[in-house]
Amino acid sequence: MASKARAAFDKNCEDIDRLLELHANITGTGPGRRRQVEVLNKAAIVLITAFWEAYCEDVAAEGLAHLVQYSPEAQKLPPELKKQIVRELGDEQNQLAVWQLADTGWKQVLSSRLERLREERNRKLNTPKTAQIDELFVKALGIKKISGKWAWSGMSVSSASDKLDKYVALRGSIAHRGTASASVHKSHVTDYYQHVKKLVGKTGGSVNTVVRGATGKTLW
Repeated sequence: MASKARAAFDKNCEDIDRLLELHANITGTGPGRRRQVEVLNKAAIVLITAFWEAYCEDVAAEGLAHLVQYSPEAQKLPPELKKQIVRELGDEQNQLAVWQLADTGWKQVLSSRLERLREERNRKLNTPKTAQIDELFVKALGIKKISGKWAWSGMSVSSASDKLDKYVALRGSIAHRGTASASVHKSHVTDYYQHVKKLVGKTGGSVNTVVRGATGKTLW
């Protein structure tokens, strides 16, 4: 069983699979350059990035809802998350603000946070590169540098982050300029697609570990 965020991501990925299928139907699967279908490759890069960003926001929201529902007390919340909340309440310059956390008030404070974070990110026009994703998870769930978990056989944390950032930058050039500095090939799509699937697995696993530690109950 997967998280709701992962189920939504997998459903979205059917669009990527369809684009790859269309590519094969039009051009075949043999070697050679196929400029006439580069638009399919560009579309896939844009969609993969959008689905990655949506997954991160969805799993952060799901993790936060899990904490609100199952944490027995505020003391059980991740330490960095508690620090984030205290800092935010302190910024209100209201000496009584901390009392919002009394009794079960902390649940309402947590429930209202993620939407504010999303609005903040939208205003800043951030993109789902490593730095922005790290910022999302530390603010939403108190997970420091979630990108530190992005490693697997043959892929280091730094290489995983660099690859993600390279492809998100490519998405930016396509989306904002309508073109890229170099041709976008099917190999770029498949490489990025598989990479993001790995990142999704590692990111979801990290969220699950944190919320399970705070609540004693897994996310899925």
